[in-house]
Amino acid sequence: MKILWLDLNCSYAHSSMALPALHAQVMEREDIEWVVVRTTNNETVGTAVDAIYAHHPDVVAATAWLFTHEQLLHIICRVKALLPDTVMILGGPEFLGDNKGYLSCHPEVDVVLRGEGEESFARWLEVWNEPDHWHDIDGLCYIHKGDYHDGGLARVMSFDQLKSPEESNLFTWDKPFVQLETTRGCFNTCAFCVSGMGDPMRTLSLEKIRQRLNRIRERGIRDVRILDRTFNYNPQHAISLLNLFEEYHPHLRFHLEIHPALLTSALRSRLQTMPAGQLHLEAGIQSLRQEVLDKSQRKGTLEQALSGLRFLCSLSNLVCHADLIAGLPLYSLCQIYEDIRTLAELAAGEIQLESLKLLPGTEMRNNAWQLGIRYSPLPPYEVLATNHISSSELQEARRLSRLLDAYYNTEAWQSVTRRLIIGEKDFLNLFLRFLTENNHIDQPMSLERRGELLYLFCREQYPDYAQAVAAAWIEAGMSLRKRPAEHVRGGRLLIPEHWHVEYGEYKDTLKMYFLPADDNGNGLWYGYESTAQHAAPVFKARETK
Repeated sequence: MKILWLDLNCSYAHSSMALPALHAQVMEREDIEWVVVRTTNNETVGTAVDAIYAHHPDVVAATAWLFTHEQLLHIICRVKALLPDTVMILGGPEFLGDNKGYLSCHPEVDVVLRGEGEESFARWLEVWNEPDHWHDIDGLCYIHKGDYHDGGLARVMSFDQLKSPEESNLFTWDKPFVQLETTRGCFNTCAFCVSGMGDPMRTLSLEKIRQRLNRIRERGIRDVRILDRTFNYNPQHAISLLNLFEEYHPHLRFHLEIHPALLTSALRSRLQTMPAGQLHLEAGIQSLRQEVLDKSQRKGTLEQALSGLRFLCSLSNLVCHADLIAGLPLYSLCQIYEDIRTLAELAAGEIQLESLKLLPGTEMRNNAWQLGIRYSPLPPYEVLATNHISSSELQEARRLSRLLDAYYNTEAWQSVTRRLIIGEKDFLNLFLRFLTENNHIDQPMSLERRGELLYLFCREQYPDYAQAVAAAWIEAGMSLRKRPAEHVRGGRLLIPEHWHVEYGEYKDTLKMYFLPADDNGNGLWYGYESTAQHAAPVFKARETK
C-alpha cells in the first residue's frame, strides 16, 4: 500500500510532528510505501492537488490544525473527486469533540482519529481497506453503511515505550528548531484547553530524553521547543530536566512553558543558576483577574502567579514572556489594557495578546451559551463576543496585539515603548487610535517605518519622550538623515569634559554625533567607526554637568 502524508503548515518554518511520530511506530513494515507532499497555506490548492494526484496513493493522511483546516478541506475535496477510492484519514485536535456532524458534512473524509494516534494508527494500517474491522480501534470515528461509529478517545499509556519521532527517516532536520515532548497530558483543568479534560500525566525517563537530545545535538540543531503543557507540573522533575539541559550548554537552547504559580523555592534557586541565554520561558498568565482565572478553571491563585512572574522577569539569565487571552469569560477590554500595563511594569520580555479560540471538545466550548460566549463555528473558532467584551472591542484587542508585536515585542523599540506604557496611562489607547486612523496597524511595517511613526506620534502627543525614541532609532542603526534623527548634530564637535559612558570605548578615530536632550544642551553622544561599515554606533555616553 502507498500512504501519502499531506504536510500542510502555516509556513515552511514549521513541520508536522505527527508524521515522524506515527511513521516511527511502523517504519519496519516493508509492505508500506510512504510519500510526503509538503505545502503551506500560502500556496495554491491546485499545486498540492496535482502533486498528490501524481502519486495515486491508497491512503491520504493529514493533521487538521486551526489555521490550516480550511485549506486542508479544499485540497482533500479535490483529491477525493479525482481519486474516489483513496481513503482519507485525518487527525489532530480538531477532532476531540463531536465527529458525527463533521463526517456528515464532509463525506470526502472517510475516517478521523480522536486523541493520541501512535498506537491506533498503527492498528488501523493493518485493516485500512476493511471498514468492518475498524470498530474496535480506539479513537477511530467514521460512518460505514450509513451508521456512525465512535471509538472514543485514544490514549497512549505506554508513552515511554514509543519509538521517538527522531528515529523516523521522515523527521525533518532542516528547520530552525525541533520540538520535543518530555511529558504527555496535563495536570491543569483549564476549560479553554484541549488538555484540560483530565489527561493523565505520562513522562519520559531522563535517559530517553538524554538520548534524544544527543541525537538533536549531533544534527547541529541549536533550539529545542519543549512541548510539555506545563513544564513545572512536578517541580522536582523540572529541576532534574534543568540539570539535564545544562549538560548541553552552550550547544542547545530550550524554549518551554512554565506555570508561574507553581515555582517552589528549590525550582527558583535552580532557575537562578541556569546558564545565561539557555532558557526562553513562556509564562502562562491568561489574565490578571482572579475571577477570570476561576471561571476558566485554571489552577493556582493570581497572587501566586504574580509572585512567580515577578521573580521570572527579574532574572537576567533568561527571557520570560507572558500571555493574555482576550475573550475569556468576565474579561473586559479595559482590564486587558490595565493588565498589559502591569506586565510592562514587571518588565516581561514579551507580552503576547491572543484571541480565545473555542476548540472542539473543550469544556468552555461545550458551555459557551451558559458562559455568554458567541464564537465562530468555523476554524479557527475565534470568540466573536462575550457578555463582557463586544465584537468591536475584540477587534480592538486584535489590533492591540499587533501593536504589541510591532513595538513592545521588538527589541529596538521595547525599552521606549515600555517607558511610555508605564509613564503615560493613555499611551496605548491613543497610539493605537493613531495607527488605526492612519491605516497603519493592519499593514506590514518595516522596523524603520515603525520608528518613524512612533517618533511622529510622540513629537505631537508626548514631546518629553521624543528624544528617547530618537535614541532608540540611532541605537538600532537607523539612518541619521531621517526625521527621528532630525536634531542630531555632527561635524566638528567639542567633546565635553565630563560624560558617563554607557557602552563602548571612546577613541579619537570615532566619528561623533550629539543628540541634544533639552535646551540646556544635555544629551547623548554616539560614536561610529569611521573605517568600518557599522550601521549602529559602537560608543554611547551621557553628558553630565
